[in-house]
Amino acid sequence: MVLNSVSLINYKNFESQRFQFDPKINCFVGKNGVGKTNVLDAIYHLSFGKSYFNPITSQNIKHGTDFFVIEGNYEKNEREEKILVSAKNGQKKHIKRNGKVYDKFSEHIGFLPLVIISPADRDLIIEGSDTRRKFMDGVISQGDPSYLHTLINYNKVLAQRNALLKYFAANNTFNAPQLDVYNQQLHKLGMPIFEKRTQFIEAFAPIFLERYKSISNGTETVGLNYKSQLKETPLHRLLEENISTDKLKQYTGFGIHKDDLKFHLNEHPVKKFGSQGQQKSYLIALKLAQFDFIKKQSNVTPILLLDDIFDKLDEQRVAQLITLVDNDHFGQLFISDTHAERTEKIVKEVSQTYRMFPIG
Repeated sequence: MVLNSVSLINYKNFESQRFQFDPKINCFVGKNGVGKTNVLDAIYHLSFGKSYFNPITSQNIKHGTDFFVIEGNYEKNEREEKILVSAKNGQKKHIKRNGKVYDKFSEHIGFLPLVIISPADRDLIIEGSDTRRKFMDGVISQGDPSYLHTLINYNKVLAQRNALLKYFAANNTFNAPQLDVYNQQLHKLGMPIFEKRTQFIEAFAPIFLERYKSISNGTETVGLNYKSQLKETPLHRLLEENISTDKLKQYTGFGIHKDDLKFHLNEHPVKKFGSQGQQKSYLIALKLAQFDFIKKQSNVTPILLLDDIFDKLDEQRVAQLITLVDNDHFGQLFISDTHAERTEKIVKEVSQTYRMFPIG
């Protein structure tokens, strides 16, 4: 799969801009704050229907205007595909494929597989479990639409159960059979999600370990573990046994929405014991493993975005990373950096064609 061109109208700091891309390596260079990352984010937007950095649609519209349009022209499986994402203040966002509007955004997820590596990924380490669950769910969903559909339904039922618990508290009442209806629905939806997450980690962890080994030259031992309350007890029993706690707190404290991924370095938490360079290497290995997993799952080579890749990585490690992607396993690559000469020096050393795009 190749992205041939992107056109932007009123997206973030761009009034009107068109980019024609190289099929292998594309580099956006310029000072901080000129919009390099915004181009990568627009490419991400075309795959997922939302920004990677700011999910609030209105804040992605150029200041002083009331709409944006992103249009991408792709070549996939020897077919041309035109994707258009548009949004207007106060109205619903639209995604079109070859002129036809999707009824649901979820129908588009996975059609244009993409992986982004960014300094913002550090949130996976420093933030709470919700961020890591979203990462896990995002990887699985790109190749499994039924998983995403089940997850959306689970979250709807979860919100309804939480609303019922609040209603009970506000009205000093309780109806066990009514609550049990939601318990059964959560169990029916949650157990398949738990099973697919378990299967995912079993397949994903070895890929991740191999990727980290290639980045760190095998000098450190890392781990990636799936933590879930459902490993010990089925969900319907968890919900029944903890009704008193849920009534008191007025929300559902047990279920797959409490799952987490544990990141370890030399048997210690990466968050506490990993240096900035080690954390960055961990995250890059995680994202490259995501790339490998999605490619195998979808039989399509994802687009790879490297945002501000020199952040916290020295030139030697960056060169090592670029060398890793300099083979037929990887497809089209987009890079942003503040130093044009530094970027061009490294990409010149690989055997791929490339284009430089000065921004600002």
